[in-house]
Amino acid sequence: MVTKEDVLEQYDVAELNGQDNVDLPDEKLEDGSKGELIKLAGQLRDRRNELNQLASERASKRDDLNAKTREKVDEAQEHREKRDELNEQVQEHKEKRNELNAEANELFDEVEEMKEDLELDDGKDAEQLREEIEELEFRQQTEVLSAEDERELIEKIEDKREQLAEREEKVDQSGELEETVEEAEEVRSEASQHHQKVTELADKAQEHHNEMIEAYREADEIRDEADEMHELFVEAQEAADQHHEDFVRVQKRLRELDKEEEEERKDEREKKMEAEKEEAEEIYQKFKEGETLDTEDLMKLQKTGLL
Repeated sequence: MVTKEDVLEQYDVAELNGQDNVDLPDEKLEDGSKGELIKLAGQLRDRRNELNQLASERASKRDDLNAKTREKVDEAQEHREKRDELNEQVQEHKEKRNELNAEANELFDEVEEMKEDLELDDGKDAEQLREEIEELEFRQQTEVLSAEDERELIEKIEDKREQLAEREEKVDQSGELEETVEEAEEVRSEASQHHQKVTELADKAQEHHNEMIEAYREADEIRDEADEMHELFVEAQEAADQHHEDFVRVQKRLRELDKEEEEERKDEREKKMEAEKEEAEEIYQKFKEGETLDTEDLMKLQKTGLL
């Protein structure tokens, strides 16, 4: 189970320290002085930029992990395709092997039928008969026998020689049998070659299957890490967005304060102008009544446009 802590440590990603975040209480926004709000706006801007940088780093790590996930999935797909291709070849060789085995079986059945027809399965084979004849002849040459025993021994030798001659004659007449045996063995040998290919290709297919499973497993693990990294990105980005929203709110409040100050200055100017106008009208009245005006009075009349 992949955790955020594991991902932070493994990919050397900086943690988000909540203590470094900047709070914006409503009362401070409404009642804070302009100087305090300007300072607060700077803090919010700087922290927002830090968080955006952190979010960007985490997004980059997430994108790298997603790319690695896709690479592993592609690798697994390649192994899947190779496995399927090999399994198709396995099936082809299996079918060919089975066909050849069936053909070989038919040929061997023919051999057995031919042997039965030639009665080659009855009695002893030629080699065994030759060995028995040699043993009897050796007895005849080395043992001292009575006339009766030697006659019986000679009869046995002749009987064996007749059996051997009959056997060899049948074998000589069975050229087709040997050809059929040879053909059956060749077909069986070809079937064995296809069976060997089945084994080799099946082993390779299994290797690709195992590689596919491993690649999918690694892809799942990396995808889990990418998902955790995305959560970390969202965490940083949401914090950055909150700081940006608060920064905008403070900027708006500062503009409101600027507007209020401008309104106050405007009111003060209008009040001052009204007072100057009243004073100038009084001076002008004195002027009309013939009083002598000093330089300051004349300047006041000029400023208000009464002179």
